[in-house]
Amino acid sequence: MAEMTDFELKLATLICEILNLEDVTPTDIDPEQPLFDGGLDLDSIDALEIAVAIAQEYDVHLKAEDEQTKEIFATLRNLANHIERERGTQTA
Repeated sequence: MAEMTDFELKLATLICEILNLEDVTPTDIDPEQPLFDGGLDLDSIDALEIAVAIAQEYDVHLKAEDEQTKEIFATLRNLANHIERERGTQTA
């Protein structure tokens, strides 16, 4: 399992909480494994719930029609990197 950054761990915790993942702890999530199609085996409803939580928590908005969304949601690491990039480009 790849080592998690502090932000990836925080994001994994958010995902476990909002999706009520009973058998998964944040440290169980490998940041480089797929969130969908294997890995955590999440579905589109889970993606929507994660996107809403990210918008509320980080003010980063993910759009289903965006061509990059599938790649952004591919792994926890991709998702964390995207949020950090978006937050870095936003003005305070």
